[in-house]
Amino acid sequence: MKKIILSLLAVLLCGNFLYAQDEEEAKRSFKENLFTGGSISLAFYNNTFLIGGSPVIGYSLANWADAGIVLNYNYTSYRDVQIFDDRLRQTVYGGGAFVKLYPVRFLFAQAQLEHNFIKQKYMPPGGGLTSTAKDDVSSFLVGGGYTTGRYGRGGEPFFYLAVLFDVMGNDNSPYTDAYGRTIPIIRGGIQVPLFQGGRRRER
Repeated sequence: MKKIILSLLAVLLCGNFLYAQDEEEAKRSFKENLFTGGSISLAFYNNTFLIGGSPVIGYSLANWADAGIVLNYNYTSYRDVQIFDDRLRQTVYGGGAFVKLYPVRFLFAQAQLEHNFIKQKYMPPGGGLTSTAKDDVSSFLVGGGYTTGRYGRGGEPFFYLAVLFDVMGNDNSPYTDAYGRTIPIIRGGIQVPLFQGGRRRER
């Protein structure tokens, strides 16, 4: 929880810095810079199935920068983890904060600090005795992606596709496979301005 609070404070400090640099900000109310949306995750790889969602609420700091808060929920099912035909089911929930920078309208870079809580259930083959475990872990995701077009603060909703990697190197990260190897996180989603009236603003 402390790490989430610190990440949110960092986002706010970044927002204050960008606010002072953008003269147009004075012409816009706070709510005109708010947006919502989120992403879904779906993957099949190496005897692994993953599905999840990440709703967000955010604020457009500038024509080229967004920041916000994200909530996470992911369910993952693994097979053949330790021996053939065993199963491991994992539920992950948590949240954090992110910053996105848009060098051009259709590309962005992203950094996201998260803290997640993990529940696992291991099931050996043949109906043997199951075992459970709980943990919590922080992750720092970095990467980038493509959008259908972000026209500064304001404009129309847009879709995006991102590829992120957890660079914190924690062995218990939910963004590793059953062997502890970092895996790419592929997320597709939508961003929807809340009170911006559909205005399209050029950079």
